Amino acid sequence: MATQSNHLSRIRSRLARRLGLRAAAGLFLLTSIALGFFGIAASLVAGTWEALVAGHVVDALLAAATFMVAVAMGAVAAGWLFAPAARPDGVRLPREAAEPLYRLIERMGRRFGGARIDAVWIVDDMNAAILQRPRWGWGGPMETHLLIGLSLAHSVSRRQFSAILAHEFAHLVLQRHGLQAWWGHLRAWWFRALDRCVEDATWLGGVLERWSSTDLRDAMRLSRLEEFEADALAAQVVGAPLVGEALVEVALKERFLSEDYWRKIMEQSSFEPRPVIRPFREMGLGVMAGFRRPMPGSVDIRHVYGQQASASDFHPTLNERLRALRVAPVVPRAGANTLANVCLGPLLPTLSWVFDRAWWEDSRRDWRQRYRRARCA
Repeated sequence: MATQSNHLSRIRSRLARRLGLRAAAGLFLLTSIALGFFGIAASLVAGTWEALVAGHVVDALLAAATFMVAVAMGAVAAGWLFAPAARPDGVRLPREAAEPLYRLIERMGRRFGGARIDAVWIVDDMNAAILQRPRWGWGGPMETHLLIGLSLAHSVSRRQFSAILAHEFAHLVLQRHGLQAWWGHLRAWWFRALDRCVEDATWLGGVLERWSSTDLRDAMRLSRLEEFEADALAAQVVGAPLVGEALVEVALKERFLSEDYWRKIMEQSSFEPRPVIRPFREMGLGVMAGFRRPMPGSVDIRHVYGQQASASDFHPTLNERLRALRVAPVVPRAGANTLANVCLGPLLPTLSWVFDRAWWEDSRRDWRQRYRRARCA
């Protein structure tokens, strides 16, 4: 497995470097366009003044109008470049409020050579992720944020979360360290700028889209390679069986939450003007009482979760990841207390209130439309 992992790392590193260089070239081109418009505007200032001094009012007005157009176009092009980097969106956990979780993270960081996290955030989805961004958005020291979904915390045990944490630290030390972190930053910056360019300038955006069409496919391929590489290193640190167990557990719980729990939450809108059950407040109990763990052998995980990722997928399928780990796709046994209960217990009421309030702000309009339609029916 070590030889295979080294080969995978070399392929991933070359692809990341190539995409980073192409992103730098694209950003340089947009910078040149913006500076070009500003340069035209600067050259028109003197021409406008000379036309006024000479009494050529029409020429002065034309030069002034051209100057304003050039400044506007330069500002638009500069706006493409200043597309802000992604920011953590959730609740930042101070260390004193979540000491057990911070100790768990630090112990795992020491197992990865002292890798460190600058901030820990609780977010509202079923995921854990590493987010890196320069301190000042486009430049400055690189800061590392660990995002932990509250739904995930309600779904896995502390032991299973250690495997998820190992996977995220593997991303950090292999793909988001030193120059690798800046390649990732440049790729994300370029795709943000390209999106803005396509929206504002159809012709130029179309040209740049065609020039970078293979980059998006390669970025998806790179993302899948990064997942395999992170799984492989995490397996070396905590063991392949535990990584595989965590992957299956997350897949089963995610399916339950999306197809059962959240569907039942929204079904309240047929007879209640406001939700009676608060989804995040009741999630721990909902997972414990509502999730039915499949009996061993009763579910074919290969069939349920697909065989192979498509070219447009950013992540490999569960089956591909288990095959790469050489772990059998089996249903894990019921575990102990969840991560939420063990490491976030005193914070759960506050976190649930924050995310329930945000959820209701996003869902209120849809909820009331459903309620009105049900009343009319």
